[in-house]
Amino acid sequence: MTADFLITGGTGTLGRLVVPRLRDAGAKLRVLSRHPGADTVVGDLTTGDGVDEAVDGVQTIVHCAGTAKGDDRKAEILVRAAQAAGVRHLVFISVVGADRVPVVSAVDRMSFGYYAAKRRAEEVIAGSGLGWTTLRATQFHDLTLTAVRQIAKLPLALVPAGVRVQPVDAAEVADRLAGLALGDPAGLVPDLGGPRVYGMDDLVRGYLTATGRRRPIVRVRFAGRAYRAVRAGANLAPDHATGVRTWEDFLAAHTGR
Repeated sequence: MTADFLITGGTGTLGRLVVPRLRDAGAKLRVLSRHPGADTVVGDLTTGDGVDEAVDGVQTIVHCAGTAKGDDRKAEILVRAAQAAGVRHLVFISVVGADRVPVVSAVDRMSFGYYAAKRRAEEVIAGSGLGWTTLRATQFHDLTLTAVRQIAKLPLALVPAGVRVQPVDAAEVADRLAGLALGDPAGLVPDLGGPRVYGMDDLVRGYLTATGRRRPIVRVRFAGRAYRAVRAGANLAPDHATGVRTWEDFLAAHTGR
């Protein structure tokens, strides 16, 4: 299957939204997956198996494959394959705060290792010699909802004190990412954040109300440099609150209220 674009993580939260946007724009693309399926090529970014074949002949890679850890290793494997294949443009989705949340201790890594891995992946891509574009986005609504649900399962809703988030809709991130992929390499582009900033306690309270539950909310102050940075707003992009869909709209669609 010939293609100009390769989408990694094309079946995930973000990638599955990017794929139809590029197809609607007329792009010929492949979707990299660890599992065989329609319109996918099999490859594993944790081992490198099948990645060279997936990248062969591709001009642009949209790298959406991300996990709680190991993003730096995935970037290294992908970059080596892209260099060998002569890829013109590598587009990467990162997280707001990757350059501002210090992860220097085991305590920091427990909750914020993801930020450090994203930052290392950014550096691998920027130093690759390839044309590249990196977009940092704030927390997706979907991932925020997952975190809030976990907190709400406990008899006491333990919320990190002073932590604020700026959830953004994954579809809006997909719009931006697809547009960037169709353009020329642009380096680090302006952040993309959701339209509002919320305290984590407010998000949990709103979820409990929407689902008809009652839980005491207990604010817990966590230690570590990373938490201090987040309490100071390192994970926020208030000057780039360009997302439109609010958390309230998203929550109503996913709770029926």
